[in-house]
Amino acid sequence: MSTVQPGSFLTLHYRLAGPQGDVINTFTDKPATLSLGAGELSPAVEQHLLGLQEGVHTTLQIAAGEAFGEHNPDMVQWVARKLLNELGDPMEKYTLGDVVQFPTPDGLGSYAGTVLQVSDDGAVQFDFNHPLAGQPVTLEVQIIGVL
Repeated sequence: MSTVQPGSFLTLHYRLAGPQGDVINTFTDKPATLSLGAGELSPAVEQHLLGLQEGVHTTLQIAAGEAFGEHNPDMVQWVARKLLNELGDPMEKYTLGDVVQFPTPDGLGSYAGTVLQVSDDGAVQFDFNHPLAGQPVTLEVQIIGVL
């Protein structure tokens, strides 16, 4: 049986959950495929996969802040309505809990922010931290294949 090593290509089901419930769960759909070290999972989550054998199905508890870092208050920011209109649909209505994708400055990628509040003038306060930053994480994983 193959064992997960740095750089392994994996086919797996996984579920990441925090105190409020699931953030990602592939068990209800087709399995994920990913390459360790490619940035698809956080380095801390990848560390917990190392050494697992093909066929294993396990649940791991990851301490608060370990999987996605501590919650950084500097990543909670107000974005002016004018900028939101330039980046997206000017008719967009933002509500508490919405997750909004933003382009990176180079235009090659994106990042997400969660809506915390909307002001009377249309500005929106976003939390750009990972939703599980600073929280304990449950990682359930079933390793289907290791290459």
